[in-house]
Amino acid sequence: MQPTDDARKTLVSKAARLSLAPMMDWTDRHCRYFHRLLSKEALLYTEMVTSPAVVHGKRDQLLAFNDAEHPVAVQLGGSDPKELAEATRISAEYGYDEVNLNCGCPSDRVQSGAFGAVLMKSPDLVAACVAEMIAASPVEVTVKCRIGVDDQEPHEVLPDFIEKVSVAGVRRFTIHARKAWLQGLSPKENRDIPPLDYPLIHQIKQTWPDLHISINGGIATLDEAEKHLADGLDGVMIGRAAYHNPADVLCEADRRIYGTGEHTDAAQAVRDMLPYIENHLSQGGRLHQITRHMLGAFAGRPGARAWRRKLSEEANRDGAGPELVLAALSEVTGVAE
Repeated sequence: MQPTDDARKTLVSKAARLSLAPMMDWTDRHCRYFHRLLSKEALLYTEMVTSPAVVHGKRDQLLAFNDAEHPVAVQLGGSDPKELAEATRISAEYGYDEVNLNCGCPSDRVQSGAFGAVLMKSPDLVAACVAEMIAASPVEVTVKCRIGVDDQEPHEVLPDFIEKVSVAGVRRFTIHARKAWLQGLSPKENRDIPPLDYPLIHQIKQTWPDLHISINGGIATLDEAEKHLADGLDGVMIGRAAYHNPADVLCEADRRIYGTGEHTDAAQAVRDMLPYIENHLSQGGRLHQITRHMLGAFAGRPGARAWRRKLSEEANRDGAGPELVLAALSEVTGVAE
C-alpha cells in the first residue's frame, strides 16, 4: 500500500535530515543502490537531468530506478515553467518521492541553458517555475541553491530569493553555503574556492523557522552533520565525502542521525550487491559500471588500496563478474569469508 501524499512528504522530510548530494556522473542508479545498502534512511538524489531531456528524450534511460532506492529524489535542471511542470509530472509518475530544482550548478553547459546557479539572479523566474511544478504534481517540489553568484551580496540576495520562492510554495531548501562564480572558476573550483558562510544558512533558518533548511558544502563527517542539526538546522547534505568514503558517512547514519537501526557493514553491503551485479550483467551491462561507485567502500582500512586496484584494473575486462568482486573483497583485512 502506497503512502498518501501528505504521509510521503512527512517521510521524505524526515529522510532529509541527511541527504546525499546530486553529483553529475556519480550518483547514478548503481551508486544509489549501493548507498541504500549502507543506509536505509538517508535521502538519495539522482544526477541532475534537464527538463527538455525528460520531456523529449529517453525517459526510461534517464529516470528508471530500483524500488529499493526509496526514499529517492530526482533533480531537474531547467528554466521554462511549463516544461519543468511537465518534467515534474513525468518524474512523479515514475515514482520519485521528491522533485528538486537545481539553482546551484555553475557549469558552462548549465549557464548556456539559463539554469543552475545563474537562476540566483532571477528569483521571480524561479518562483514562477516552482509554482507551475507544484501545480503539476502532488510530489513535493524543493530547491537546491547557492548563497549567491558573482558580485551579489549573499546577505541581501539569499533572503530575497528564499522569500520569493517560499511564497510560491516551496517549503524545503538545500543551500550550498558558497557563492558560485560563473566566470573565472571551473565547476570543481566553485566547490572549493569561494569561502563557506555557514552562519548565513543558520540565520536563514532563524528568519524562516517554518521552512525546512538543509545545509550543504564542505561537510565531510557525521560529527559535523550532527553539530549543524543540534544548532537548529533541519538537514545536512553531504556530497563528495559520502561518495569517496561512503562507509564512514553512511554506516553509522541510521543510528546517529535517525535513531533507528544498527551500524551497517560495508563488506556485507558488497556481498548484498552481488545479485544486483548479476542481474545487471545478464542484461548486457558491464561490471565497472557498478564497481566504479564502490571503490571507496573501505577507505582508510587495511587492504583498501588492493581492493581499489583490483577493481580499477580488472572490472572492465570481458567476462568480469561477481567472482572478481569477491576476490577484491578478500584483499580487505578483517573481512570474514
